[in-house]
Amino acid sequence: MDVLTAVFFVVGVAALVVGAEALVRGAARLAARTGLSSVVIGLTVVAFGTSAPELAVSLGASFRDEADLAVGNVVGSNIANVLLVLGIAAAAGGGLVVAQRIVRIDVPLMLGVSVLVVVFGWDNEIERWEGAAFVVLLVTYITWTVVSARRNDSAAIDDEYEEALSAEKLRESSAFTDVGFVLLGLVLLVVGAQALVEAATDIARALDVSELVIGLTVVAIGTSLPEIATSVVAAVRGQRDLAVGNAVGSNLFNILAVLGITAAVSPNSIPVPDGALTIDLPVMVAVAIACLPFFANGFSLLRWEGVLFLGYYAAYVVWLVLDSAEHAARNEFAVAFLGFVLPLSLITAAVIAVRDRRSKHALTPSQV
Repeated sequence: MDVLTAVFFVVGVAALVVGAEALVRGAARLAARTGLSSVVIGLTVVAFGTSAPELAVSLGASFRDEADLAVGNVVGSNIANVLLVLGIAAAAGGGLVVAQRIVRIDVPLMLGVSVLVVVFGWDNEIERWEGAAFVVLLVTYITWTVVSARRNDSAAIDDEYEEALSAEKLRESSAFTDVGFVLLGLVLLVVGAQALVEAATDIARALDVSELVIGLTVVAIGTSLPEIATSVVAAVRGQRDLAVGNAVGSNLFNILAVLGITAAVSPNSIPVPDGALTIDLPVMVAVAIACLPFFANGFSLLRWEGVLFLGYYAAYVVWLVLDSAEHAARNEFAVAFLGFVLPLSLITAAVIAVRDRRSKHALTPSQV
C-alpha cells in the first residue's frame, strides 16, 4: 500500500464523518425551522442527496453504453440500504425508532415500486416511457409527502425538537446556514465515498483479492457509504427517525429517480438481464417485505434485529460469490437460507410483534 492510497483512505473516512455530521445537523435544523418532521426531511432532502452517487453512476453508465449496470446499481444499493445501512445503524445506535408513517405508507410504497420494476423489466428492458412513469411517481410522492406533512398538527414536531433545537438556537443561525450545512455534507459524502472506494480497491488488489470479490463488496458497499454514514450519525445523535427515513427514502429515490431518470434520458432502453429477474430483483422485493414484520414490532428496529439484517446481507454476498464462481455448494446454500433461515427469522419477528401487541392490549388503563 503506497502513501497515496493511505491518504485517500484517511481523507475518505474523514470526509464521510464530517459530511454525515454536517448533513444531519443541517437537516435537523432545517426540519425544525420549516415545521417538517425529521422523518419527512429524511425521506426527501437527505434521501435524495445520499442517492446522488447512484444517480451519477447510472447516468454515466447509460451514456457509456453500459446501461446494464444501471439496474444492478439500483438493486444492489437497495438491498444494501435495508440490510447493511439499517443493520449497522440499529446495531451501533442501540436500536432505531420507526415512524408510523414509514410502516403504513413508505415501506408498502417501497414494496410496490420494487414489484413495479419486476413488472416493467419482465420483457428484459425498461423503456423510456416506463422511466418517465417512475419520474412522475417521484414528483407525486414528494409533493404529497410535503403537503400532507405541512397539514399535520405541529405539536408533535415541536416536542421532537424542544430540547435539541430551541427557538433561541435557531435564531443563532439563518436558513441559508442550514442549507449550507446540508450541501456541504452532501458534497463531502460523495467525495469521501469515492476516495474510500478507490483506496479500498487498491488495498484489496494489493492483498490479491479477486476483481469479483472487489466488485461484489467494495464497489457495492461504496455507493451506500453516504447512507451508512448519515444513518449511523443520525442514530448516535438521537435523530433515529432521520436514520430510518434516509434508508427507506433512498430506496424510493433509487427506483423512482435514479432508475427513472436514467431510463427516461438514456439513448436506449435499460436492459434487465435474466439473472436480475430470477435472483436479484426477487431478493430486493423480499428485503422490502422483510421490513414490515420487523418495523411493525413496536414501530422500532431493535439492536438484535439490526444484527440479523447484517447476517442477511453477509449471506447474500456469500451467495453472490458462490454463484459467480459457479461453486458446487451454491444451490445447497440457497436452499438452506431461503428455505429455512429466512422464513424462520421472519416468523419469529412476526410472532414477537403479535405478542407485543397482545401484551399492550392486555394492560389495564392504569398500567398503561
